[in-house]
This record gives sequence, C-alpha cells and structure tokens, in this order.
Amino acid sequence: MQSSNVSRPAAARELIRRRRGRESLVGYAQSIDIPGKPLDDDPDAWLFHPVETSLAAHHALLLNAVQRTAARRYGRLMVFMPPGSAKSTYLTVVSPSWLMGRQPDMRVILASYGSDLARRLGRRARQVVRSPGFAALFGCPLSTSTNAADEWALTNGSEYLAGGILSGITGNRAHGLFIDDPIKGREQADSKTIRDKTWEAYNDDLTTRLIPGGFICLVQTRWHEDDLAGRLLPANYSGESGVIRCKDGRDWEVINLPAQCERGDDPLGRPIGEMLWREWFDEEHWAPFRKQSRTWAALFQQRPRPDEGVIFKDAWCGVRYNVIPDGARVSVHSWDTAQKEKQINDPSVGAMFQFGRGNPGYFLREVYRDRVDYPTLRRKVIAYAERDRPIAILIEDKSSGQSLIQELRSTTSLPVIAIEPKGDKVFRAMEVSSMVEAGLLHLPAVADWLVDFEGEFFGFPLATHDDQVDSVTQFLRWARSFSTKIDFAGAGMPRVTAELLQAVRETDSGGWGSVGRGSDTAGF
Repeated sequence: MQSSNVSRPAAARELIRRRRGRESLVGYAQSIDIPGKPLDDDPDAWLFHPVETSLAAHHALLLNAVQRTAARRYGRLMVFMPPGSAKSTYLTVVSPSWLMGRQPDMRVILASYGSDLARRLGRRARQVVRSPGFAALFGCPLSTSTNAADEWALTNGSEYLAGGILSGITGNRAHGLFIDDPIKGREQADSKTIRDKTWEAYNDDLTTRLIPGGFICLVQTRWHEDDLAGRLLPANYSGESGVIRCKDGRDWEVINLPAQCERGDDPLGRPIGEMLWREWFDEEHWAPFRKQSRTWAALFQQRPRPDEGVIFKDAWCGVRYNVIPDGARVSVHSWDTAQKEKQINDPSVGAMFQFGRGNPGYFLREVYRDRVDYPTLRRKVIAYAERDRPIAILIEDKSSGQSLIQELRSTTSLPVIAIEPKGDKVFRAMEVSSMVEAGLLHLPAVADWLVDFEGEFFGFPLATHDDQVDSVTQFLRWARSFSTKIDFAGAGMPRVTAELLQAVRETDSGGWGSVGRGSDTAGF
C-alpha cells in the first residue's frame, strides 16, 4: 500500500525508474548506486557513487553493446578504452549484476589478469546486489549459502564466479564470460611466455566453460600487438569499430575508443582530434602520457607496437618539422595498392614526399590510407597529383597496381613509374634503414595520420600491418637512384614547371638518381 507521505508524481517516477532499470542496462545503471572503493579498509563498507541521471556517452555505448551481445547467440564483444575510463566498472560490475537479476539461473564468469583484481571486482558486483536499488528492481537478494567475494549467488538461482585467468578457473559452466584486462602490465605484455599462457588459458579454461551459445565480453587496453585481442583480430585490422570476423571464425562487435579520436568512423561520432570524456579528463591529465610514445600509442590510442622499433628506431626521426621548408618544392608520390582490384578488405596507401635543394633528406608531407574500391583509388591518385604536381608517381607493379599503372598511362599524362619489388618486405626495409638512421626521413611534429603511421613504421615487422612501410621503403629505394635528368612526355596537364625542373637539376649533391617514363625499374 502506498505511503501517504509519497506524492503521486514521485510514485510515478519511481515506477518509471524501475521499469527502465529492468528493461535496459543503461536504465539500470541510472537506477542503482555503484560502489566505488571500500571505507576504512573494511571490504563490506563501501563508498557509493550517487545514482546517475545521465551517463557519459562512452558508458552508454558500452552498456548498450553488452546488452546486444548477451542477447545474441554466441555473442562476442571486444572493447578497447584507455585507463581510467571506467570500462571495468560498467562491464564487470554493473553488467553482470543486471543480467543475473533479470534472468533466473543466469551464470557468469569474470576473469582478469590476477585473482586479487577479480576478487575486488566480484566484491563490488556483490555490493550492488546488496543495495536497496537492486532489491527494489528484482527482489532477489544475495543468497546466504554462497556469498564469498569471488563466488556468490542470488536467491533466483543466478551465480557469479571470478578468478585470475592464469589461475585455472573451475566450476560450473556459464552462460556468459566477462574478461577484464587479461594482461597486467608492460612486463607481462612483453613476455611471450605469459602471452602464450594467457592464450592457452582463454582457449582451454575459459571458452570451454561456456554453455553452447554463450556470450563473451572482453574489455582491455592494448598493451601489445600480440595480446589476447591481437590474437583474435584479423591480420588486416586497423583500428576500426564494428562487427568484424575474427580468427576464431566468430563475428565480434569491436568498440575501439582511443583517448584522442583518429578516425572519421569513431563510434562516438567525435571529430578527429577530440579527446574522450572531456567532462572528466582535462588536457593536463593527458599531457604526461603523451610524452611516453609507446605508452600513449598502446594504452591510450590502442595501437600497440614494440618499444624501440625493430628495423626503424624512433630516435632516428627524433627531430620533427613544423613547416616544410620553402626550398623543398619537389614532390613525389609513392603508392602501395590493395592486393586485388576492387578489393576493399586491404588498405591502399599513398605517401606524399617533398624535397629540394638546400634541404637534405625527404619530408613526409602526408599519408593516405584507406580501404577503397578500385575506381575510388584511381580518383584519389589523380586528386593528389592535381594538388601537388609530383615529378613522379611510384606505383608497385603488382596486383591492382598493374591495372592502375596501365589505366593512368593510357588516360592521363601523369608521370607514372612502375616499381617492381625485389626481395621480401624485411629485406627492402633493411636496405633503406641506413637512410632513416642518417636522419634523411623527416616526419611532422603533428598530423592526423601520424600515430597510426608511427605504430606501423616503428613496429615493423612485428606490427599488425605493413602497407605504410611498403610505400615509404618504395620511395626511399627509388630516391637512392634518382638523378638530375628527368624525362617526361605527353600532352595535357604539365607535370613539372620550368622553375621546379631547374631546382631539381641543381641538386647533384643530393644523391638522387634518374627517372623516366621508360626507365621504370631503375635502381631495383
């Protein structure tokens, strides 16, 4: 019976709150008090966050994705967010308790890098179900028969089990598996032994506990390119979000939210350059991490790569340019196209270089990288050429590149040079590594494409992709044999102005070689 001191509007609001809390994870997160940390070292006395009337955009995005995943047979979710973004709270504390209260006999397993962390997360989830808000929603309190921090149950038959991923999780089978940060830190991430053991535990101890059709939610920061997520993601993964067919044959929904937006398809719709959770994180928070290139790329931008590089070292490109010098007016484009014509699964890459007299070395002005069909690629090559008026357009003479070379030569007067690659990718990179070590490759201090490029270039050959490396090494190998004699032919759009041609002719000391429409493979 409704108390006389409760108004009708208040009672109506409470009924709406409860209905929303039962229907959706977002509504549930707005209806409960979320435990933060224990008070006075008492594990059962918690500081609670107040009920949230609204959620941060990335929290709502995550909760909606978990709800979709749990409802889908063999649902799979992979989430990458920077440290401190509260991903663990909403994925491993809030989400399991909602599923367990909503569905009787729901059994979930939480696994993390260590038993201590798993126990802490389990304790927080247990505190949620002890709260008045949870009882008002579902009416199924904590069972008194099993209520340890890492193993507890509700009176509706739902069960929760938590443990370290390497400790060997045993017990009942589960409808859902939550994995929170399977790698503890840099030392573990750099250990192939630990990575192998984590992978074996995932396959042997965790996935085998799932009931047929069960779901998996994995949330982590990307410590290493060969971490658990890296072993699941396809070889051509390049940071996109969406439904992705992974190496295990399953379709995973991937949510990749770097600290600073780098892509036009950001799942939050952020413009490139916008930071995550600006209501909470200010620039002063991010500043010290930006100075640690590997940490920033991996933990914050979710683009892991080896620390010091393997073939190309970060320090070799330590001095960055802010503005390309006026004298560096000679432009050359280098293209590495997708493997097959009209193929959109592999990216095509164009690297735009500038150089000139009085400015030793080569300035990487821009990198274009995208998965596009053949007609779009052709338009991109022409558009960049119209913008820069390059003296040479290098295109790898294989697969879709062959068709592109033939079409551009027959329909335009662009200075297309077919490059036949010799040797494998590592051999070609090693051949020009001394040029990079000598400081001849100049990178910008700031660019939208820079973090992605650095992750691939300095991580080669251990990084996931190598398309950008191919386009750069192709240019550097060509540049070694470039001379002052330039032959070009064809009517139509002029490729080299008289002033530019004179500037190129005056660069005998630059160590460049010869270019010609009929000398496509000089120096290879």
